[in-house]
Formats: sequence, structure tokens, C-alpha cells
Amino acid sequence: MSGWTAVLLAGSRPGTDPLAAGFDLDLKALIPVAGEAMVRRPVAALLASDGIAAVRVLAQHPERIAAVLPADSRLSVEPSGATIAATLETVCNDPATAWPLLVTTADHALLDAGMIDDFRRQSAGADIAIAVVERRALLKRLPATRRTWFRFRGGAYTGANLFLLGSSKAASAIALWRSVEQNRKKGWRLLWAMGPALFLGAGLRLLTLDQAVARVGRKLGLEIRAVVMADPLAGIDVDKPDDHRLVEAILEGRQ
Repeated sequence: MSGWTAVLLAGSRPGTDPLAAGFDLDLKALIPVAGEAMVRRPVAALLASDGIAAVRVLAQHPERIAAVLPADSRLSVEPSGATIAATLETVCNDPATAWPLLVTTADHALLDAGMIDDFRRQSAGADIAIAVVERRALLKRLPATRRTWFRFRGGAYTGANLFLLGSSKAASAIALWRSVEQNRKKGWRLLWAMGPALFLGAGLRLLTLDQAVARVGRKLGLEIRAVVMADPLAGIDVDKPDDHRLVEAILEGRQ
């Protein structure tokens, strides 16, 4: 596999971010995690990976984000759109975009080269891939953690903030995402948008994760793959004060 382009989303949602406000900041990506701005950690992991040829950081305030990042010829910091889907649509429609794209977020503070390699290996060749962590694996490692779980036949999963967009064909899925973006934590809205049969199959837990993803792919004419990550820590992002304390404890070897 040749080097991929990484797109790291470091923007802010409209309004005040309560986690950032707790640190007297207005940008979540600048929250300190174990002594450095949170966005530096996933950027460092991407730059350290042999599988990543370039890193594009997208943010509404690129100059402020760039100020806390290392100087590296493979790294660029660019303006983002108002929302995640709008940003990715712009990237997908940019003739200069180098495919495939590995997409992640500034709050993926535990991202490391092993997770990147695992995801690349399992997702290579798909049109779209979505990284997930299985509930039993994460709770075995961190019994007290709280995540948003999506339940299917055979298991429950949480997102791992790693995505593959294999080519510009992924734009059709991004357009669907944009239509339900305001309800990003309500996975059933997305399932319903794909059709009642898929909605009922997942809602009644008649489908496995792979079956549900395959049906979405067929609906869109794409090969979509769910990637179950080997390292359960891939399912931890920094979205709440409890997450921040947990991530710092893990980084400092206390958890």
C-alpha cells in the first residue's frame, strides 16, 4: 500500500463548546492534554506513520491551529467548512485531492501508529471504511467508560473516529451524511434515511454490523466496510470532562 493522505478535522461546531469553555478556550482542538494542545497528538501520530504521505488539517481558524503544530513539509493547515460534511464534500470535489483519504479528528488524542496501520490494512481497497470498537473489548480494558453504543445482532459497537474515503465515489455517502449531520449521535436517523428495511433490521437486531454496512453499501453502489479495531483504546475520544481525565490518566500510565 502506498502512502495515504490524512485529513484531520480540527474545526468547531456552531456555538460554544462546553468542554473548551471549561478550559477558558473557544477552540476544542487547543484544549491541553497531558501538557500539549490536543490536536498535536493525532497530528504527531499521523506524521510518525510510514503509511501516511501527507497530513491536511482543516479548521475554521487555521492560523491558530497551525501555531501549535510542528513544522513539517508533509503538513498543511487549511480553512474548513462550517460542518464536517460540508468540509469533506469540498475535499472530495477538489481535483487536487490525493486519494485515498484517511479521515480522523483532533480529539482522537490516543491515536497511534499501530491503530493507523491496523485501520489501513483492514480497510484497503474499500470505497468507504468506518472504524469501530466492540463493546466487550473496550469494557474489558476500561470497565467504567461510557460510550455511545450501536447495537446489532452479535454485538454492540462504538465509533473510533477513523474513516477511509477511497476515491471521489465516496461523495454520494458524504451527501447523505450531510442530510443527517445535525443528528450525528442518532444513528437511527441515518439508518432510516437508507430505507425502512434497513432501519427495522438494525432496530430489531436482526442484522449483524457487517450485514447492515453491506446493505448501506449496496444502496449507494459502494463497497463499505466496518473495521473492528484491534486496540480498544481507538474508541476513546475527548468529548466530555470524564473523557479528558481518562485520556490523561492513560497517557500518564495511571489507568
